[in-house]
Amino acid sequence: MTIRTPRRDELLKGTLDLLVLKALTRGAMHGYDIAEHLRATSADVLHVEEGALYPALHRLEVRGLLAAEWGLSDNNRRAKFYRLTAAGRKQLTTEAEYWSRMSTAIGRVLTAT
Repeated sequence: MTIRTPRRDELLKGTLDLLVLKALTRGAMHGYDIAEHLRATSADVLHVEEGALYPALHRLEVRGLLAAEWGLSDNNRRAKFYRLTAAGRKQLTTEAEYWSRMSTAIGRVLTAT
């Protein structure tokens, strides 16, 4: 058996959609702002690369969990702004409840003697 430290990109598998949905509860944002919000609120631990973020945004939009429209960013650049749909809010609730149950269970296993 080989023991290794997970790569940073492996840490977010399965959680990026949840984090994006949660970030957008603050209102419409473009991709860069979403990534910066996740970095800042995680105390500089979560760094979401464009190569992971934009496919996730597209996937969530295709699933109807996000709606998007083009607009101007704070620095007057054209940017696609994403917002939660009603289905996205419902999915966020479902995924957050699941994450809470799973993280509690994993915590129990890790602290068991």
